[in-house]
Amino acid sequence: MQKSRLGVWSKRVVIGLVVLILAAVAGAWLYLRGSLAQLEGTVQAPGLEAGASVARDEHGVPLISGGSRMDVAYATGFVHAQERYFQMDLLRRVSAGELSELFGARALPLDKSHRLHRFRARAELALKTMPAADRALLERYVEGVNAGLRKLGARPFEYALIGMPPRAWSAADSLLAIWAMYFDLQGSQEPRELARGWFRDHATEEQRAFLAPESTQWDAPLDAQSVTAADIAIPAAPPAWWGKPKADGGAAHTDPKVAAAEFLNTVGSNNWAVAGGRSDTGAAIVSDDMHLGIQLPAIWYRLALQFPDGKGGQRRVVGVTLPGTPAVVVGSNGHVAWGFTNSYGDYLDLIVLDTDPAKPGQVRTQAGWETPVAHEETILIKGEPAAKLAVRETSLGPIREAAGRSYAIHWVAHTPAAVNLNARNLEFADTLEQAMGIAATMGIPAQNFVGGDDKGNIGWTIAGALPRRAPAGVAATYPLSADDQAGVWTGWLKPEEYPRVVNPAGGQLATANSRQLANAGAELLGDGGFDLGARTHQVRDDLTALGPKTDVKKVYAITLDDRAVFLTAWRERAMAALDAKAVEGKPLRAEALKLLKDSWTGKASVDSVGYRITRAYMYALYDILFESANEEMAKVDAKANMAAVTSRWPVVVARVLDEKPAAWLPPRYASWQALQLAALDRVIADLTKDGKPLASATWGERNTAASAHPFAAVVPVLGKYLKVAPDMLPGDQHMPRVSGPSFGQSERLTVSPGHEEQGVFNMPGGQSGHPLSPYFLDGRADWVSGRDTPLLPGPAAHTLTFVK
Repeated sequence: MQKSRLGVWSKRVVIGLVVLILAAVAGAWLYLRGSLAQLEGTVQAPGLEAGASVARDEHGVPLISGGSRMDVAYATGFVHAQERYFQMDLLRRVSAGELSELFGARALPLDKSHRLHRFRARAELALKTMPAADRALLERYVEGVNAGLRKLGARPFEYALIGMPPRAWSAADSLLAIWAMYFDLQGSQEPRELARGWFRDHATEEQRAFLAPESTQWDAPLDAQSVTAADIAIPAAPPAWWGKPKADGGAAHTDPKVAAAEFLNTVGSNNWAVAGGRSDTGAAIVSDDMHLGIQLPAIWYRLALQFPDGKGGQRRVVGVTLPGTPAVVVGSNGHVAWGFTNSYGDYLDLIVLDTDPAKPGQVRTQAGWETPVAHEETILIKGEPAAKLAVRETSLGPIREAAGRSYAIHWVAHTPAAVNLNARNLEFADTLEQAMGIAATMGIPAQNFVGGDDKGNIGWTIAGALPRRAPAGVAATYPLSADDQAGVWTGWLKPEEYPRVVNPAGGQLATANSRQLANAGAELLGDGGFDLGARTHQVRDDLTALGPKTDVKKVYAITLDDRAVFLTAWRERAMAALDAKAVEGKPLRAEALKLLKDSWTGKASVDSVGYRITRAYMYALYDILFESANEEMAKVDAKANMAAVTSRWPVVVARVLDEKPAAWLPPRYASWQALQLAALDRVIADLTKDGKPLASATWGERNTAASAHPFAAVVPVLGKYLKVAPDMLPGDQHMPRVSGPSFGQSERLTVSPGHEEQGVFNMPGGQSGHPLSPYFLDGRADWVSGRDTPLLPGPAAHTLTFVK
């Protein structure tokens, strides 16, 4: 009897637990469903001037229409908040140094490095001087954001996971979202200058000129067929650190890991334009693919906006927006199309500050002696007491300590010209000339602006503020002393002073982060870390190969060019090193040689082992020759290394290998062939570790997408819903189709203004940041395959209406 009762109660307990678990699961499911965006119905929106609607197509891409630009701004903010609020929150927090409030002390080091710049305080100051019309539009957008957040049935799921409510949006937050892009696009300039400072201190002028050339044969400037490079002889001897093992005695040389630099994200973004004289419609064709981190949700939110143009008609703008801001970033307005790539000009100087015991508390800059202004920043930390950060700010910028020196960080991002809403003026540009004038006034990280209009004109200029500075050349790429006038800025260039290239004879323009100009105007930009130029070179040749007449789809196809033009010579070097004597009695070397011959497609294709070996061989040589220097530079800054000093290092290493100067052969190698075989052996050891066959080491195995929501690793139980299935990706860094496990083409857009129905678009994620939304990954497969999907939204599948 007692056992019977015990059994009954046991069953009841089990049933109760099951019910509780099911209730918890149901509750969680309902909660998640409640935080999905509202797709249909009517929303009361006080303050509307006329009304607005959001018509989403089957892929969730909206056409946002309204009776005024203000109404469209409100609806845009509403949609951004409902689909991407947590992403917006991260953008404002990363620039303001406020991530610790959400994620605890693990985010504190990043917060401290970013809070040094006090961008929230700068945002509040920028709002005070913003033109009234821009401020009104921004405030209307903010009202839409907060209304969209309130209208969700439940707060975005991320806040439930971290146990904190979302904070309302403000106008300053929208400016902070722009400042976040400064860290993304110019954040490498500070460690680059520190790396170059170490390099200057540990190499002669002759060695620096050779190891860090200002140009190479790969440069493809807009104003010339090539850059006339100085004929630099290989110096009689290398620096003491060249080819020297690490301080640990060279243990790393037996480590099978190949080239840490191989796995770093590299610079990126392509844009180009073809003039109307070469297009099938007579209008220009503009293509843009911005290269950024590939995460979920995608960084961009695609849409089309439609509103009165003030002339009795309607203006339709199609493209991508940055959630948190109201303007279209890249796109077409029916008359003008435009796109951006990071310009990598020199927009940051590190000024070494002098001190004097006779002047306590003061520092000397190029402007003289001054007392830095002290600020105490409070950083909120989840679950812990707030941290205090002392910031000292000079007239040039905040002070940073590194390797026993004090530097003033003189950065364009700190100035009032750094952020504004002038990008929205592109929506109303009717001609290329108007658009280029607007570009020069925009408050964004300085970008290569490439545009074209419906009349067939094409042009390039810089979008973003450019400082007026004395021509300094290469000197300004190193930290400057207080006595050096090379870094003195005397205001800002006027729009009419900006460099331009308009309607070149060849009917085409292309930029890809490398040196833009060979002649006049180059000194206005400087070199803030230009890419090698191989991508630009290949894009230029691809455009030329299109011939006298082309169309949107053919121009778009260049974004998918994964031919290994740059690495072809490196493959030949590797095969030459693996001669008969080198492979004798070495079966893995023999297999590597066979794969270099047989598994080479001439492309960065997913099934190519030959491509992967070739690429790893080049980077293994980087490790061997620069490992001692990289170890020392890392003591100055974690991101400082020879690749930061110069992206042109592969050309330098190739020249040394080809010319074989005896004095440059590291003493631990008997010959240049022995050095190359050591690099190849390191590659083979890495690719066959854990017993893997060398033939299985395809490029696709290494170049596998790892796109994931930030919470995928934090909450493993949800991980499979917050990341994509592994996708093997063709493409690589030195070719138009840039791709890596977590870096690549964040969107692909090609359009002819006035012919948007022919436009092409895809991006690596869907419209929504919610894993239960059908739009979370919608379009991902098109991006992976490169399918040329339509730019314009399709017929409405869901319509949301806003009324007064």
